[in-house]
Amino acid sequence: MADVKWIKITTDIFDDDKILLIESLPDADSIIVIWFKLLCLAGKQNNSGVFMMNNQIAYTDKMLATIFRRKEATIQLALQTFEQFGMIELIDGVITIPNWGKHQSLDQIESKKEYMRNYMKEYREKQKALTSKSSRKTNNKANVRQADKKREEKKEKRIEGEGEKNIVRNTYGEYENVLLSDDEYVNLIKEFPSDFNDRIENLSSYMASSGKTYDNHYATIKFWASKDKEKKDQTAPSQQHCSNPFLAMAMKEKGV
Repeated sequence: MADVKWIKITTDIFDDDKILLIESLPDADSIIVIWFKLLCLAGKQNNSGVFMMNNQIAYTDKMLATIFRRKEATIQLALQTFEQFGMIELIDGVITIPNWGKHQSLDQIESKKEYMRNYMKEYREKQKALTSKSSRKTNNKANVRQADKKREEKKEKRIEGEGEKNIVRNTYGEYENVLLSDDEYVNLIKEFPSDFNDRIENLSSYMASSGKTYDNHYATIKFWASKDKEKKDQTAPSQQHCSNPFLAMAMKEKGV
């Protein structure tokens, strides 16, 4: 299973009662660092918060001490504290993080994929039923579209493609006008981890204010990103930092 490249951390995490209590303990800083290391390891494994190496060997105190580069006694103290506060659970000797989904968005992505599977199953069943009643394919397609129109609007999703190659796109952005599939959304997170949401919001605001539309919003965001990179690459550092105005003017005339 592929590892998760990022996890969600709320900005008020250090106001959490459990973290506040931990900060009053000896070695508080080390314990908190170990907690974040556990979260990152869980994301890297992407195993629903269950700490198993290769799905076969449960992580031990000594193994975590080696991986986290901490004393084994500190690891044991941290794990005892986490278990006492309900931050981890030991199930048959295996360390687990309850409600792991709250630390990242894979649960939301999985729910969208589950909806897509159920929706397409119902869609094909309706299409098959209509086909059996009528031999005219054009009427069948019109009936299917009419039957599913209200449901599509309610779920704010759009289905594109032909035959078995249908793609469900979900709405994003402040104005809910940016359409991205699950894979496209995940790819944006991977390619632009620090500002993917800003890029979505920029497109949303631009389309809302200008009235323009695009056939593929994922391709548009990537195209804008490539244009931004070209502009940055074309900026000559020598022109930006040249302190001699005459030299700068000569370089400009020569196109340097």
